[in-house]
Amino acid sequence: MENTPTLLTPRLILRRFTPEDAPALFVILRDEEVNTFLPWFPVKTLEEARQHLQERYLSQYSRPQSYHYAVCLREENQPIGYVNVSDNESRDFGYGLRKEYWHQGITTEAAKAVVEQLRRDAVPYITATHDVNNPRSGAVMQKLGMKYQYSYREQWQPKNFPVVFRMYQLNLDGKDRVYRAYWEQYPHFVEELLSL
Repeated sequence: MENTPTLLTPRLILRRFTPEDAPALFVILRDEEVNTFLPWFPVKTLEEARQHLQERYLSQYSRPQSYHYAVCLREENQPIGYVNVSDNESRDFGYGLRKEYWHQGITTEAAKAVVEQLRRDAVPYITATHDVNNPRSGAVMQKLGMKYQYSYREQWQPKNFPVVFRMYQLNLDGKDRVYRAYWEQYPHFVEELLSL
């Protein structure tokens, strides 16, 4: 099984990040609006972007399985976003995209390609969480077939303010399971949500 194989969709190339992608990643990571709901502060320098690139992407590619993708338009092959799956028990699915490409279905297109790769690799499930104030992220989760499981309150770090997160899950192997770590760790409840 190839580690982080390149994936193609009608509009996109999903590939490994390279050290040369630091300037493109800097554009994504420095935007306050893009990073509002992400667990880090916007970066201020190219050097900070390089450090983020090394820690969160390049260092991951030595692992047996890694799903840390640069999302690129086919005609340019320059990162405009990313899709990741953590390698811990949560298998947390995350994504981000430059603001000028929002509302074009790009995140969903990229995320679906990664989900299909996860199926091929027999990854049993993924989870994803979104801030209740960021319902568009939840809409992407629903379009992937993820199901809402529960909500929980967390004093979110490093930004240090309270957030209510909604936790979604997709069981790729068809088994009936719910990842309960957040349920057990934080005050939790179940909301009545309307599906798309």
